[in-house]
Amino acid sequence: MTTSTTAPFTPDEIETARKLFEGPWDFVWASTKIDDLPPMVGQEIAFAGRSNVGKSSLINALTRRNALARTSHTPGRTQQLNFFRQVDYNERLTIVDMPGYGYAAVGRDKVAAWTNLIHEYLRGRSNLMRVYVLIDARHGIKDVDGAVLETLDKAAVSYQVVLTKSDAIKQADQQFMCEATYDEIKRRPAAFPEVLLTSSDKGLGIPELRAAIARVLAERG
Repeated sequence: MTTSTTAPFTPDEIETARKLFEGPWDFVWASTKIDDLPPMVGQEIAFAGRSNVGKSSLINALTRRNALARTSHTPGRTQQLNFFRQVDYNERLTIVDMPGYGYAAVGRDKVAAWTNLIHEYLRGRSNLMRVYVLIDARHGIKDVDGAVLETLDKAAVSYQVVLTKSDAIKQADQQFMCEATYDEIKRRPAAFPEVLLTSSDKGLGIPELRAAIARVLAERG
Protein backbone atom coordinates (compact mmCIF):
# COMPACT_ATOMS: atom_id res chain seq x y z
CA MET A 1 0.00 0.00 0.00
CA THR A 2 1.25 3.48 -0.85
CA THR A 3 0.08 7.03 -0.46
CA SER A 4 1.73 9.25 -3.03
CA THR A 5 1.62 11.71 -5.89
CA THR A 6 3.54 9.39 -8.21
CA ALA A 7 2.38 6.76 -10.67
CA PRO A 8 2.00 3.19 -9.31
CA PHE A 9 4.64 0.65 -10.17
CA THR A 10 4.09 -1.40 -13.30
CA PRO A 11 4.41 -5.20 -13.36
CA ASP A 12 7.60 -4.76 -15.37
CA GLU A 13 9.08 -2.51 -12.67
CA ILE A 14 8.17 -5.02 -9.96
CA GLU A 15 9.81 -7.81 -11.93
CA THR A 16 12.95 -5.79 -12.73
CA ALA A 17 13.32 -4.94 -9.04
CA ARG A 18 12.84 -8.57 -8.04
CA LYS A 19 15.71 -9.55 -10.33
CA LEU A 20 17.88 -6.73 -9.01
CA PHE A 21 17.55 -7.94 -5.43
CA GLU A 22 17.64 -11.70 -6.04
CA GLY A 23 21.40 -11.88 -6.56
CA PRO A 24 23.96 -12.46 -3.80
CA TRP A 25 24.54 -9.81 -1.16
CA ASP A 26 27.50 -9.54 1.18
CA PHE A 27 28.43 -7.58 4.27
CA VAL A 28 31.42 -5.51 3.13
CA TRP A 29 32.23 -2.87 5.74
CA ALA A 30 31.47 -1.45 9.18
CA SER A 31 32.34 2.11 10.21
CA THR A 32 32.27 3.70 13.64
CA LYS A 33 33.96 6.92 12.58
CA ILE A 34 33.80 9.14 9.52
CA ASP A 35 37.43 8.59 8.44
CA ASP A 36 36.84 4.84 8.21
CA LEU A 37 34.17 4.79 5.52
CA PRO A 38 34.59 2.41 2.58
CA PRO A 39 35.44 3.75 -0.88
CA MET A 40 32.42 4.95 -2.80
CA VAL A 41 31.40 2.27 -5.30
CA GLY A 42 28.30 2.61 -7.45
CA GLN A 43 25.23 4.04 -5.71
CA GLU A 44 24.15 3.83 -2.08
CA ILE A 45 20.84 3.86 -0.26
CA ALA A 46 20.63 4.11 3.52
CA PHE A 47 18.07 2.99 6.08
CA ALA A 48 17.50 5.07 9.20
CA GLY A 49 15.02 4.71 12.03
CA ARG A 50 14.41 4.49 15.74
CA SER A 51 15.96 1.58 17.56
CA ASN A 52 13.79 -1.53 17.26
CA VAL A 53 11.82 -0.14 14.29
CA GLY A 54 12.77 -3.20 12.24
CA LYS A 55 15.60 -1.97 10.02
CA SER A 56 17.54 -5.22 10.02
CA SER A 57 14.42 -7.29 9.39
CA LEU A 58 13.47 -5.06 6.46
CA ILE A 59 16.93 -5.30 4.91
CA ASN A 60 16.81 -9.08 5.24
CA ALA A 61 13.37 -9.16 3.62
CA LEU A 62 14.51 -6.97 0.72
CA THR A 63 17.51 -9.14 -0.02
CA ARG A 64 15.86 -12.48 0.81
CA ARG A 65 18.63 -13.20 3.30
CA ASN A 66 17.62 -14.35 6.77
CA ALA A 67 20.73 -13.07 8.49
CA LEU A 68 22.41 -10.52 6.20
CA ALA A 69 21.68 -7.78 8.71
CA ARG A 70 21.74 -8.77 12.36
CA THR A 71 18.39 -8.57 14.13
CA SER A 72 18.10 -8.16 17.86
CA HIS A 73 15.43 -7.78 20.50
CA THR A 74 17.80 -5.40 22.30
CA PRO A 75 17.28 -1.80 21.12
CA GLY A 76 20.38 0.18 20.32
CA ARG A 77 22.51 -2.78 19.25
CA THR A 78 23.44 -1.32 15.86
CA GLN A 79 26.12 1.21 16.79
CA GLN A 80 27.88 1.63 13.46
CA LEU A 81 27.27 2.15 9.77
CA ASN A 82 27.01 -1.32 8.20
CA PHE A 83 27.48 -1.64 4.45
CA PHE A 84 25.97 -4.45 2.36
CA ARG A 85 26.77 -4.69 -1.32
CA GLN A 86 24.91 -6.24 -4.22
CA VAL A 87 27.75 -8.13 -5.84
CA ASP A 88 26.03 -8.54 -9.22
CA TYR A 89 25.28 -5.66 -11.59
CA ASN A 90 28.92 -4.49 -11.37
CA GLU A 91 28.48 -3.71 -7.66
CA ARG A 92 26.16 -0.86 -8.58
CA LEU A 93 24.11 -0.87 -5.36
CA THR A 94 25.10 -0.72 -1.68
CA ILE A 95 22.71 -0.76 1.29
CA VAL A 96 23.76 1.10 4.43
CA ASP A 97 22.22 0.18 7.79
CA MET A 98 22.54 3.28 9.96
CA PRO A 99 22.67 3.27 13.79
CA GLY A 100 19.27 3.29 15.42
CA TYR A 101 18.31 6.48 17.22
CA GLY A 102 16.04 7.42 20.10
CA TYR A 103 17.03 4.73 22.59
CA ALA A 104 17.11 6.45 25.99
CA ALA A 105 19.13 3.78 27.81
CA VAL A 106 22.22 4.51 25.71
CA GLY A 107 24.65 6.99 27.28
CA ARG A 108 24.66 10.58 26.07
CA ASP A 109 28.26 10.41 24.88
CA LYS A 110 27.50 7.40 22.72
CA VAL A 111 24.36 9.03 21.31
CA ALA A 112 26.38 12.15 20.47
CA ALA A 113 29.02 10.04 18.72
CA TRP A 114 26.39 8.18 16.68
CA THR A 115 24.64 11.43 15.77
CA ASN A 116 27.88 13.02 14.60
CA LEU A 117 28.75 9.94 12.53
CA ILE A 118 25.34 9.98 10.85
CA HIS A 119 25.47 13.71 10.11
CA GLU A 120 28.98 13.53 8.68
CA TYR A 121 28.02 10.56 6.53
CA LEU A 122 24.94 12.33 5.17
CA ARG A 123 26.88 15.47 4.31
CA GLY A 124 29.85 13.80 2.71
CA ARG A 125 28.56 10.83 0.72
CA SER A 126 28.12 12.05 -2.85
CA ASN A 127 26.89 8.68 -4.14
CA LEU A 128 24.05 8.47 -1.57
CA MET A 129 20.87 8.37 -3.65
CA ARG A 130 18.23 8.29 -0.93
CA VAL A 131 17.67 7.66 2.77
CA TYR A 132 14.69 5.50 3.70
CA VAL A 133 13.42 6.63 7.10
CA LEU A 134 11.57 3.80 8.82
CA ILE A 135 8.62 4.68 11.04
CA ASP A 136 6.73 2.19 13.19
CA ALA A 137 3.20 2.04 11.75
CA ARG A 138 1.81 1.52 15.25
CA HIS A 139 3.09 4.87 16.48
CA GLY A 140 3.64 7.20 13.53
CA ILE A 141 6.15 10.04 13.41
CA LYS A 142 7.42 10.95 16.87
CA ASP A 143 9.41 14.03 17.91
CA VAL A 144 12.70 12.14 17.61
CA ASP A 145 11.77 11.14 14.04
CA GLY A 146 10.85 14.73 13.24
CA ALA A 147 14.31 15.86 14.33
CA VAL A 148 15.89 13.39 11.90
CA LEU A 149 13.64 14.56 9.07
CA GLU A 150 14.64 18.14 9.87
CA THR A 151 18.31 17.16 9.65
CA LEU A 152 17.76 15.54 6.27
CA ASP A 153 15.86 18.60 5.03
CA LYS A 154 18.67 20.93 6.11
CA ALA A 155 21.29 18.68 4.54
CA ALA A 156 19.20 18.51 1.32
CA VAL A 157 19.40 14.70 1.38
CA SER A 158 16.53 13.03 -0.46
CA TYR A 159 14.54 10.70 1.80
CA GLN A 160 11.40 8.60 1.72
CA VAL A 161 9.28 7.46 4.67
CA VAL A 162 8.59 3.74 5.00
CA LEU A 163 6.10 2.48 7.59
CA THR A 164 7.11 -0.82 9.20
CA LYS A 165 5.30 -3.49 11.23
CA SER A 166 2.02 -2.72 9.49
CA ASP A 167 0.74 -6.23 10.18
CA ALA A 168 0.40 -5.20 13.84
CA ILE A 169 -2.46 -2.77 13.08
CA LYS A 170 -5.88 -3.18 11.46
CA GLN A 171 -6.27 -2.62 7.73
CA ALA A 172 -8.40 0.50 8.25
CA ASP A 173 -5.70 1.89 10.52
CA GLN A 174 -3.05 1.14 7.91
CA GLN A 175 -4.73 3.46 5.41
CA PHE A 176 -5.22 6.13 8.06
CA MET A 177 -1.56 5.97 9.12
CA CYS A 178 -0.38 6.19 5.51
CA GLU A 179 -2.49 9.28 4.89
CA ALA A 180 -1.56 10.92 8.20
CA THR A 181 2.14 10.33 7.59
CA TYR A 182 1.89 11.65 4.05
CA ASP A 183 0.20 14.82 5.35
CA GLU A 184 3.12 15.33 7.73
CA ILE A 185 5.89 15.01 5.15
CA LYS A 186 4.37 16.32 1.91
CA ARG A 187 5.63 19.88 2.45
CA ARG A 188 9.10 18.95 3.64
CA PRO A 189 11.68 20.09 1.07
CA ALA A 190 13.77 16.90 0.89
CA ALA A 191 10.96 14.37 1.35
CA PHE A 192 9.96 12.19 -1.58
CA PRO A 193 6.16 12.52 -1.91
CA GLU A 194 5.30 8.89 -1.28
CA VAL A 195 4.77 6.80 1.85
CA LEU A 196 5.27 3.05 1.62
CA LEU A 197 3.59 0.60 4.00
CA THR A 198 5.52 -2.59 4.76
CA SER A 199 5.63 -5.69 6.91
CA SER A 200 8.82 -7.74 6.95
CA ASP A 201 7.00 -10.69 8.53
CA LYS A 202 4.14 -10.79 5.99
CA GLY A 203 6.01 -9.46 2.96
CA LEU A 204 3.58 -6.57 2.56
CA GLY A 205 5.04 -3.72 0.52
CA ILE A 206 8.40 -5.41 -0.01
CA PRO A 207 8.01 -5.70 -3.83
CA GLU A 208 6.98 -2.03 -3.97
CA LEU A 209 9.94 -0.93 -1.87
CA ARG A 210 12.28 -2.87 -4.14
CA ALA A 211 10.65 -1.19 -7.14
CA ALA A 212 11.02 2.25 -5.54
CA ILE A 213 14.73 1.63 -5.03
CA ALA A 214 15.16 0.28 -8.57
CA ARG A 215 13.37 3.33 -9.96
CA VAL A 216 15.75 5.68 -8.15
CA LEU A 217 18.72 3.64 -9.31
CA ALA A 218 17.53 3.87 -12.92
CA GLU A 219 16.93 7.62 -12.63
CA ARG A 220 20.41 8.23 -11.20
CA GLY A 221 22.06 6.00 -13.78
